[in-house]
Amino acid sequence: MICAMYRHREIAKKAAMSTPPKLADFILDLCAKAAPEATLDPEDIARAYALIAPKANIVTWEGYLPAVRNDAAKLAREGKVIIYKKGVPADPETFKGLYRVGRAAH
Repeated sequence: MICAMYRHREIAKKAAMSTPPKLADFILDLCAKAAPEATLDPEDIARAYALIAPKANIVTWEGYLPAVRNDAAKLAREGKVIIYKKGVPADPETFKGLYRVGRAAH
């Protein structure tokens, strides 16, 4: 089993760019690099983003969770990703609680 921190570094490396991307772009990049049927845990997204985010605004990964949720919902409203609750697509306007982010079918 891969240790969690190693997994987050690998996710960050996959999405690494010369300058840190906007969080929404980072989410889209992770979804694009994941398997088509894969869904992403928002905590994994936040942890990976914290590893590449500008160090000027030092925020722990937990500080990125609200932004991940907001950006994922915005991307879902635009049809770019899908929000899943219990493996079923959820309404990005009304979903609550635990969720996952998946690639939108194109």
